[in-house]
Amino acid sequence: MSVNKVILLGYVGNDPEIRYPDKDRTIAYLSLATSEVRGTAQVETTEWHSLVFGNRNAQIVERYVRKGTQLYVEGYLRTREYEDRLKIVRRKTEIIVEKFEILGRKSM
Repeated sequence: MSVNKVILLGYVGNDPEIRYPDKDRTIAYLSLATSEVRGTAQVETTEWHSLVFGNRNAQIVERYVRKGTQLYVEGYLRTREYEDRLKIVRRKTEIIVEKFEILGRKSM
């Protein structure tokens, strides 16, 4: 038995990047920042996560999510390899979002 489950609560770091690979398919990419305070020195660390939304979720993200939006996200990890413009093989770990909730906007 194995489990691949991710739950995050954080703030969107950039406006969504929307792609339409096929006529009936939409994909949205964005980054999500999560922060935590650890240790006796109370040092805050921020971790950045790459999120991928598909189809209906991508359409909702395109319409309602912008930089600074707080999101609750559930999904799973996927690592993929690709070749960049310089022919270097790169690996990227992404969170494929299955469910999410828009919680609000960060006060500026």
